[in-house]
Amino acid sequence: MDVIGSIGDALRLAALMGWQILWPLILGFTLSGVVQAVVRRESVRRYLAGDSPRNLAWATGLGAASSSCSYAAVALARSLFRKGASLTAAMAFEIASTNLVLELGIILALLMGWRFTLAEFIGGPLMIVLVALGFRLWMRGRIVDEAREQAERGLAGSMEGHAAMDMSVKTAGSVWRRLASREGMTAVSHYYVMDWASVIRDIVVGLLIAGAVDAWVPTSWMQSFFLMHDKAASVVWGPIVGPLVSVFSFVCSVGNVPLAAVLWNGGISFGGVVSFIFADLIIVPIILIYRKYYGTRAALRITGIFYLAMVAAGYAVELLFTVFGLVPAQRNATVAEASISWNYTTWLNLVFLVLTALMLVRFARTGGLPMLRMMGGPAPDDHSEQAGHGAHDHGAHGR
Repeated sequence: MDVIGSIGDALRLAALMGWQILWPLILGFTLSGVVQAVVRRESVRRYLAGDSPRNLAWATGLGAASSSCSYAAVALARSLFRKGASLTAAMAFEIASTNLVLELGIILALLMGWRFTLAEFIGGPLMIVLVALGFRLWMRGRIVDEAREQAERGLAGSMEGHAAMDMSVKTAGSVWRRLASREGMTAVSHYYVMDWASVIRDIVVGLLIAGAVDAWVPTSWMQSFFLMHDKAASVVWGPIVGPLVSVFSFVCSVGNVPLAAVLWNGGISFGGVVSFIFADLIIVPIILIYRKYYGTRAALRITGIFYLAMVAAGYAVELLFTVFGLVPAQRNATVAEASISWNYTTWLNLVFLVLTALMLVRFARTGGLPMLRMMGGPAPDDHSEQAGHGAHDHGAHGR
C-alpha cells in the first residue's frame, strides 16, 4: 500500500472540498453577520423566561439569527440559563443556532441538494419540539435545580469569550439605516471574522475527515455498514447510527456537512443524514462541557434526550419526505470537483475572497484584534455584554 500516496489523495480531496464550499461559506457568514448585527442580545433574554410554545418559538428564531459555532452556542445557552432563561428555552436556542443557520443551509444545498436543506429546516424545529417534550418528562424538579446551581458556578468551557460578546448595533433607526451606518458595517465585519475564527478548526477537521473517509474507506464497506441494499433495514438503522458516527467524529457545526455528503454517497439513509447533522451538539467534547456546565446527571440526561430527539426527527423527516416523493433517488452529492478550473466556483470564490479582505480590513481597523484574542477565554461573570459591546464601541467610534 502506498501510504504517502493515500495521504496525498485524502489531502487533495479535502482541499478540493474546501474550494468547493468556500464562497457559500463566505456568503453564509456574511448574511449571518448582517442578521446578528441587528438582533440585540437583550431581546434574546427577554423572550426566553419560560418554556411555553411562544418562548420556544422566540428561542428558535433568535437562535437561528446567531452564530453557528457549536461551542459558542453551548456557552451562550448556559449564559442565558444563568440570566433567567428556562433550561428548555436555552436548549432550543442552542439547537437552532447550530442547525437552523443560513450558512448551513447554503452549504447543504450546494453539496447535497435543496432537499437536504429543506429536511434540515423541517427537522430542526421538530427536534426542538421533541427536546421540549423530553425535558418536560425527564428534566424537571431537582435535576434542573442542580443544573442551575452548577451553572451558577461559572466554570469555563470553550468559546466563553465569543459567547459573551454582544456586537449588535445599538443606535436607533430602521434596519437598513442601522446596517448602512459605520457602526453597522463594523458590527457585520466583527461578527463575520469572529464567526469564521470560531468554526475554522471544525471546518478544517471536517474536511480532513471527509477526505480521508472518501479516499480510504471502500464504498462497498460503507454500503454494507449502512445496510444500503435492504431498504427497510437501512431506514431503521440510519437515524440510529448517524448520530453515533457524528459523536466520535469530533466535528461540529458546518464542518460535518462534507462528511455527511460522503456518508450519503456511501449508503446512509436520508433520515440518517439528517440525524447525523443534528448530532454536532452531542460530540464527546461538548458532552464534557455539559458535565462542567450542568453537572454529571444533567449532562447525561441532556445528551440522552438530544439523541432520542435526533433519532425521532430523522425517522419523521424520512417518512414525510417519502410520502411526498422528496427523498433523492440518486446518491450523487458533490463531494469535490475533479480539479480546480476556471469555472463559476473559482470566479465566485475570487469575488467573495475580495469581500473577505474588505471585512478583515474593517475588522482590524476597528479594534477587532483584541476581541479575537479574548474569544477563546473565559467570559466576565457580570459584564459579559458590556465586554463585547465595549470592545465593539472602542473600534466603531471615530471611523
